[in-house]
Amino acid sequence: QVQLVESGGGLVQTGGSLRLFCVASGSTFSRYGMGWFRQAPGKEREFVAAISWSGGRTYYVDSVKGRFTVSRDNAKNTVYLQMNSLKPEDTAVYYCAAEQFGLGRTTSVSYDYWGQGTQVTVSS
Repeated sequence: QVQLVESGGGLVQTGGSLRLFCVASGSTFSRYGMGWFRQAPGKEREFVAAISWSGGRTYYVDSVKGRFTVSRDNAKNTVYLQMNSLKPEDTAVYYCAAEQFGLGRTTSVSYDYWGQGTQVTVSS
């Protein structure tokens, strides 16, 4: 079992930055691949970024490449999502998720545990 708690969301203007945090507890964090997903009102949940257990591999949806960076600190049981050059279309609830195979996958069905989400709002 893994419990995930996200934080760091908020309201920011277009072009601004936010850093999201996801702290894990309850199991060996370093075993898990971690992902970030988001869901905007009226839309399906979509993949944003993922990172393998060691941090050696990262993956991004095309729309955030060059703007977002996913990283992790296994000693702190934390995964981060640094978001720069934010756009109004980035507005959504952001969720972190953990998958037991450690690969960092791009589909939501691959993930076993989810956090409660944190709201990110980008004003124009």
